Amino acid sequence: MARKELENMFNALSDSSNGIHSFLKEYIGKCKSGEIIVGHELIQMLDILQSHFGNPDIRFELEDPHKRIKFIETHCKHFEAPFAGKPFILELFQKAVAEAIYGFKIFDEEAGRWIRLYQDILYVVGRKNGKTPFVSALILAEFFCGPKGCKVLCASNDDQQADLMFQAINSMREESKSLERKTRKNLTGIYFGNPRKPIKTGKFSYQNKGSIRKLTARTGSKEGRNIAVGAVDEVHEMKNNELVMPIQQALSTQEEPLYFELTTEGFTNDGYLDKRMKEARSVLAGEAEQPRWLIWIYTQDNEAEVWQNEQSWHKSNPGLGVIKKWSYLRKWVDLAKTNTETRAFVLAKDFNLKQNTAAAWLMENEYMNLDIFNPEDFRGHFGMAGVDLAETTDLASAKIMLMRKGSAKKYFLSKYFIPEAKLKAKEKDEGSDYQKWVADGLVEVSPGNENDFSLITKWFIRIYKQFGIRPYKVGYDNALAKYWAKEMEDMGFDLERIPQERHHMSSPMKLLGQDLRGGLVNYNANPVDMWCLGNMGFSVDSREFIMPVKIKTDKRIDGGVAKIIAYATYTRYRNDFINLLK
Repeated sequence: MARKELENMFNALSDSSNGIHSFLKEYIGKCKSGEIIVGHELIQMLDILQSHFGNPDIRFELEDPHKRIKFIETHCKHFEAPFAGKPFILELFQKAVAEAIYGFKIFDEEAGRWIRLYQDILYVVGRKNGKTPFVSALILAEFFCGPKGCKVLCASNDDQQADLMFQAINSMREESKSLERKTRKNLTGIYFGNPRKPIKTGKFSYQNKGSIRKLTARTGSKEGRNIAVGAVDEVHEMKNNELVMPIQQALSTQEEPLYFELTTEGFTNDGYLDKRMKEARSVLAGEAEQPRWLIWIYTQDNEAEVWQNEQSWHKSNPGLGVIKKWSYLRKWVDLAKTNTETRAFVLAKDFNLKQNTAAAWLMENEYMNLDIFNPEDFRGHFGMAGVDLAETTDLASAKIMLMRKGSAKKYFLSKYFIPEAKLKAKEKDEGSDYQKWVADGLVEVSPGNENDFSLITKWFIRIYKQFGIRPYKVGYDNALAKYWAKEMEDMGFDLERIPQERHHMSSPMKLLGQDLRGGLVNYNANPVDMWCLGNMGFSVDSREFIMPVKIKTDKRIDGGVAKIIAYATYTRYRNDFINLLK
């Protein structure tokens, strides 16, 4: 259909509310004509909304949404740079969302009146598109424009994220003298009534028991609440419905409850958001019915268009060019083209393309290094060690990282350890050749069913006796250390605990990746090292912290983990270590 025909069709859908202009109909028309670029999942929702206009059982009235839009644009101000202090003027897509939420009405026999059709809103949009300020402004508008006694809960998986929404609401309240005069804030929440400007009766007095409070997954006593509005921010981090179910149940007594879920895509596999997105896509495809659910998803249709067509970025970033800067997004996309960790983060957070937890960390050409060196060249040097003890019944790895003064290149001495009982079974691992590695002296076998960690201690002593190479620090995770740590300390080694946790492993893993890609790591062409690096994937969280994981559960990554631990120890003691280098 030609663009002019589309415009005429939607102009014909003029609003029945006294000829008032509808932002939703304008938005639908521009999306359908291609003037505004959106993904197919949002088009599916717009098709559903369009069908409502011709449904005699559904009314479209603009008084309620426009009251809230006017409230936001008149009373709310931005509180963060670069818009701090400026009026909160909504973009067309935000006004369309507001009309979709508040404009459609159905007759409820039990209530005996026309009530809001949509009670459950899933709002998925790329980061930095103003989702938290926008929904916060809607909540503040509902608090003032909605019924007396409106109670609101702002929730998220942790206190920091829940506080972002709560503080956004409060900051907008404080920016407006008229709103601030009618309300008060204390440690528990925001309430009507101001002791400095007391009003004895009415909606804006202490008689109004409405409130805005925050809640996290770690907060106790989530049951037994009675609220009118619930909003859960960044649901992608939630593993289950432990937080959202009590909030949804707390809304059950309301005739017109309002429940928001707002988020970007995340990295929690089989988590709460995965289930919700699967349900949402079934509804959008017409395979399931949930007529009270407004599903507003901004996402790319595929990954290829991210790299090939900048204009497609609008699909997941409706605020691009106004709220979110082109330069900001281009910078991240450029980084993502050359960095695996950044790529996964950008695709999830900026384009709402879910990434597998165990994405491959490095390409083969990035970690494959056939350079060799002679340990004799480092005679009398200090090194930085890393040990991954793994399980006592599986592969363990010990490494010494060596450097020369004035050079960023790292050289690794390595040894692996495996129980005798596991040796034969491990031969079935794809890409492994344990028997040859044992014969070549790369893997040492412990008699019996468990690793004898004292063999690791003996290896460090042997390296010292043979080459005079001594670890300045030995990084390890003490979860499985048991007697070994004490044995090492008794032999005079200085140990440093490196917990295998995201905030400890992320930076050294990224640094190791950069060095491997830059050809700054020489691990003596050790085939076990190559195999472990090829097996290693990574997981990333919303803070862009990464962790090593196995691409497949039956593969070993111990050699890569031991390198990361050595790097982590090195970064803690970089200056002292460099001063010892020859």
